[in-house]
Amino acid sequence: MGGRPTTSDGIGIPSLVAIGVGGMVGGGIFSVLGLVAQTAGAGSYLSFVVGGAVAALTGTSYARLSVRLRSRGGTATFLDTAFGTTVAGPLNVLLWLSYFVMLGLYAVAFGAYFSVLVGLDPSGLWRHVFGSAVVLVFAAINLGGAQLVAGGEAALVYVKVAVLVVFCVGGLTVVDTGRVAPDQYPPLATIVYAGALIFLAYEGFELIANAAEDARDPQRTLPVAYGAAIGGVVVLYVLVAFVAVGNLTPAEIADQRDYALAAAAEPVFGSIGFTLIAVAAVVSTASAINATMYGAAKFTYLMARHGELPHRLAVPVWNRPVGGLIATTLGTLLIVNTVDIEGISLMGSAGFLIIFAAVNVAAVRIGGYGPVGRLVPLVGVLACLGCLAALLWYAATEIPAQLLVLAAMVLVAVGGEMALRVGRAERAALARRAR
Repeated sequence: MGGRPTTSDGIGIPSLVAIGVGGMVGGGIFSVLGLVAQTAGAGSYLSFVVGGAVAALTGTSYARLSVRLRSRGGTATFLDTAFGTTVAGPLNVLLWLSYFVMLGLYAVAFGAYFSVLVGLDPSGLWRHVFGSAVVLVFAAINLGGAQLVAGGEAALVYVKVAVLVVFCVGGLTVVDTGRVAPDQYPPLATIVYAGALIFLAYEGFELIANAAEDARDPQRTLPVAYGAAIGGVVVLYVLVAFVAVGNLTPAEIADQRDYALAAAAEPVFGSIGFTLIAVAAVVSTASAINATMYGAAKFTYLMARHGELPHRLAVPVWNRPVGGLIATTLGTLLIVNTVDIEGISLMGSAGFLIIFAAVNVAAVRIGGYGPVGRLVPLVGVLACLGCLAALLWYAATEIPAQLLVLAAMVLVAVGGEMALRVGRAERAALARRAR
């Protein structure tokens, strides 16, 4: 979401829910549906239940922390307050890198759907060309100081949801239930792995935390907003997956993975449905790139100001702090052109599962809810770590090369933060000796 609709009394429940839904449905479902369908097959909709359950548990921790620590810093504020900068620093760097991955996912999906719309091969070079181009376009827009109109962004949330609801309602009337029957399910471990793999489709609910400072009656509105946003999106994703797998054969899913949602609309609504979903995917992913790039660049600037990233990223260029935007753009282009979509999903989901496990621990440390009140965030910690373990186990046995990419991302987060601390200590020592 690019803006926060407000009133003189603050942001109410509808606007908070729109922020959360917009963050989750911004481009995730268009990006990862084909991947989960190819991985979990008939059990795809159960994989979205798995991911949704973890999101709901973590959303409870976010709601508590958002009430206690009302700040535009959101996740970074929670981690800094609970753990201090020594532990929170690497986690915040990992969050920053995970934003690169999210942008990469949206850009690759944009490239695939746009290629299909203009009649080009979505699995080849053109996906990377168009994906890179849209990143550069929105980097230029943000560099010029402009964002998409906030009102248009808010309206777009409801348009995207409406398109998906129509897809679900129409698809349920013709779905082949045999394709989603229990006897067609893959092993439970595969369903859980797929739920962990596409977990990043749910991560956008964290944006509500950034608006908590402006929330009206926060003790009431914030928990309701988190619950309504996450619950509504879980139901929507489950229905979308059910309809998509029920309308496509396994061969079709494998062949059309990059644009599976549009392909699943064709048996229901014909070529018009295919085009409508493809256009919605292009608009949604482009919108998500714009909003995420703006937020990630601002996050980068603030981290640099606080010493958790190189200070030069906070130095104004052309009278504007654009270092974070340039760094985010370059990181995203690297992801788009070097990692396939399964690797992108693995990196992004693992990154957010680590971050969300830490947020659940933060809720235990800060919460003050007594032994019973700590139970939900503790279960959230176990759920995040359990999904992370499933993700790592499957990757280690099936796609070990992608696991190396994930390990590199974590090492960059930890090593980069340690290098910054060593550099700051050395500069401080030199300054003391100079005095």
